[in-house]
Amino acid sequence: MTTRIFFLAGILFAAGSFVQARHSIISQQQSNGELRVEVKDPAGKELVAAGTLTNLATGVSRSFQTDAQGRFTLSGLSFGRYRLEVSQTGFAAQSVLVEVQSAVPVVRSVTLTLGGLAFNVDVIASTPLPGADLGADEIAAPVQAAPAADVRSSNALDVSDFLNRRLKAVNLNEIQGNPYQADLNYRGYTASPLLGTPQGLSVYLDGVRLNQPFGDVVSWDLIPRIAIAEVALIPGSNPLFGLNTLGGALVLQSKDGVNAPGTALEIGGGSFGRLTGELEHGGSNTSGLHWYTASSLFFEDGWRADSPSNVRQFFGKLGWQRDRTSLGLTVAYANNSLIGNGLQEQRFLDRDYRSIYTKPDITNNRAPFFNFNARHGFNSRLAISGNAYVRSIRTSTLNGDINEDSLDQQIYQLSNDDRAALAAAGFTGVPTNITAANTPFPFWRCIAQVLQRDEPSEKCNGLLNRTRNEQYNYGGSGQFTLVNYPNSQRNQLTAGLAFDRSTLDFTQSTQLGYLNPDRSVTGLNAFGDGVTGGVADGEPFDTRVDLNGRIQTFSLYATDSLAVGSKMTLSLSGRYNRTTVKNRDRINPASGPGGGRGSLDGDHAFDRFNPAVGLIWRPHRYLNAYVSYSEGNRAPTSVELGCADPETPCKLPNAMAGDPPLQQVVTRTFEAGLRSGQESRVNWSFGWFRAENRNDILFVASEQTGFGYFKNFGKTRRQGVEADLNTRIWRFGLGGGYTYLDATYQSEEEVNGESNSSSDAEAPGLEGLIEIEPGAKIPLIPQHMFKLFADLQATKKFSLNFGVLALSSAFARGNENNEHEPDGTYYLGEGRSPGYAVANFGARYELNRHVELFARVNNLFDNRYFTAAQLGSTGFTAEGNFIARPFPAVDGEYPVQHATFLAPGAPRAAWAGIRLKF
Repeated sequence: MTTRIFFLAGILFAAGSFVQARHSIISQQQSNGELRVEVKDPAGKELVAAGTLTNLATGVSRSFQTDAQGRFTLSGLSFGRYRLEVSQTGFAAQSVLVEVQSAVPVVRSVTLTLGGLAFNVDVIASTPLPGADLGADEIAAPVQAAPAADVRSSNALDVSDFLNRRLKAVNLNEIQGNPYQADLNYRGYTASPLLGTPQGLSVYLDGVRLNQPFGDVVSWDLIPRIAIAEVALIPGSNPLFGLNTLGGALVLQSKDGVNAPGTALEIGGGSFGRLTGELEHGGSNTSGLHWYTASSLFFEDGWRADSPSNVRQFFGKLGWQRDRTSLGLTVAYANNSLIGNGLQEQRFLDRDYRSIYTKPDITNNRAPFFNFNARHGFNSRLAISGNAYVRSIRTSTLNGDINEDSLDQQIYQLSNDDRAALAAAGFTGVPTNITAANTPFPFWRCIAQVLQRDEPSEKCNGLLNRTRNEQYNYGGSGQFTLVNYPNSQRNQLTAGLAFDRSTLDFTQSTQLGYLNPDRSVTGLNAFGDGVTGGVADGEPFDTRVDLNGRIQTFSLYATDSLAVGSKMTLSLSGRYNRTTVKNRDRINPASGPGGGRGSLDGDHAFDRFNPAVGLIWRPHRYLNAYVSYSEGNRAPTSVELGCADPETPCKLPNAMAGDPPLQQVVTRTFEAGLRSGQESRVNWSFGWFRAENRNDILFVASEQTGFGYFKNFGKTRRQGVEADLNTRIWRFGLGGGYTYLDATYQSEEEVNGESNSSSDAEAPGLEGLIEIEPGAKIPLIPQHMFKLFADLQATKKFSLNFGVLALSSAFARGNENNEHEPDGTYYLGEGRSPGYAVANFGARYELNRHVELFARVNNLFDNRYFTAAQLGSTGFTAEGNFIARPFPAVDGEYPVQHATFLAPGAPRAAWAGIRLKF
């Protein structure tokens, strides 16, 4: 480790020395280049089109419009690299890389093809901060990118939905049951809004890491899709993108007044009572000032029972640019209420596809965000960029759940003490004989136990779980980029540092109650506070969490991209991360009575240097080959550190008690593949990847109880092949992608298998453990993914698009050994989610240059499909009534019925609207 740290320090020192030595020389160079743009349609006819030219080093942009001959000349350009974007209504927008390195005019002819979607973005940000952009053919990985036009034309609701529709190796698990709360998976790594889910993808917006401090979760409802100018998905454990970049990094760039001028208002509505509204406005003036604002509203009743949601987002950017300097201040705010009632037991989905298991499941998010960016080019070869940000996220949840501890209890008949307590409290009309047959939703014994403070935690069949999470984080980063041309070969060196600091306050509480026939929970005056909730298994029932945390990360990074001859590019990268986590338990401090057994107090430190190397070979203008190796790491989250003590195990993965240290997860990724060159008319790629996690973190079973805790273990592996192909023929755009993904455990481990038929339980339906063997498939990851899309530009004003997403089956959570077999009595369901295919359709018609009509249909053929599955105990009969002790006792223990729970996908839905442009 020490050697690696000194290695990176040496890189930074050498880079800094090189900058200082070169600066006095290159600062004398004069830059006065010229670019002549010619735009034509597919028939070779000159075309009037709008364009933007952006200096990649400084971020300064110039907008223009070609004349009647389709020409425009941009003069007085500093030498360097530029991004040229050209667009026209009815044609696919083009984004290309342009090199201006001498006073000799550069002529770039652009032919726009018919169609509303652009297939390629030629310039990709190779670091979180802008300024180190490279051509897509200079990155040794199959980067996927798309501009704002693609995102809007795809009819996607949010960023995660777009990635699922268009990009290969991406799929969604809709475990929460809300369109804004999906788990995004890429190559088997996840970015999820659900606390306790192992996160393996980093997400950035304008250089700011959006993974939240507590749990590294990503809230998609806080990212305004309307304000996104470009999406890039960078595969592998690329160290330049810091923590959590195990499987990839999602890099988002926002719009500004230069690249998104004008005003647009969009209003739509349709199925599920959905109403949407979007308003954006951008502009600039000759003094260099530019501005952009966007607001979006989303209201929906939801397609499942009792599932309304509303999303309110605002985004604003004010910037200034002049010659070689650009400044920008971003302000964003979201205030959202999301209801997603989660998984449902398969029997009830067969009877009523809209049904829910229990309710409510409410998440409220409120998040202001500020980010200041600055870029400056000292000359044509040296540029610096930096940012400083601050954001606050307040999240509260309310979940109505079944109390699984009541399923093996006697909760119907009242004891003499129960009846006495009810009478003393003034209750009348208490039945003399209470059974499951005459009282399908029992509550009398729950009330009696609450009055006595005896065992309500076991005799009440309902829970109301509440959490409140307040996070405040701030930080900044800075980098320089130096471009040199030794022996006429381009060498781009970037080095920088980043600092992030976060504070958080997390509270969790549980209220006991009873289930109602509508699956809601009536709360009573009994809580998991160690007093009013009585006892559970002989111990005070206490589920409280009151945690204060401080998380701090410091990073140094460097990357060098060097052209080796005219056909090869070598890249070397490295990043050193140091993360400290300080947890303080406000309920049970370590210095408290009893030595703080089970306390959340803890001071943890994690540091690592991650290297990467890549090589690209271009034997032909239409062929590009790449190979790379990279490493990334993830520090354990507060959730995992708070549930890592085998002596004090947790009932649920998101409960917390005790914090022995965990090791950080380390991923090593190999990539190799072939792809078409940037000038190819047919774009294709074929690649192989292999990623191995060491010290992976898994929720395993405790040897003392049926509870569990987070633990490091061996390794997991995700490997496979990817292929895609897209082209444009006449008025048609056609594309498709296929991914074969083999995700397996590579170490033996024992985990909780209480709902798995193959567990070592003494009898069916009782708690037991399962053994994971090397080679077992990781749950929720489909082995085969196929995506197809077709776009037709029927006329210059009328376009259609069609897409198909097909996935193979995947094992359920709880079936980690892949051996679950239902018996129809104690175990219901296959323990996996079946494969599925979903088709989506969209259409747009431009009445004139100011008015556009649009319509879209999701799940065109109204297929019933399921995006995820989980094994769990069920507390209801086939008729939908609550049931406890459904089977006779076995050696004094009562078996429980278990089932497969599924995440249903939305049925066919249609929306339409109008877009006004000014």
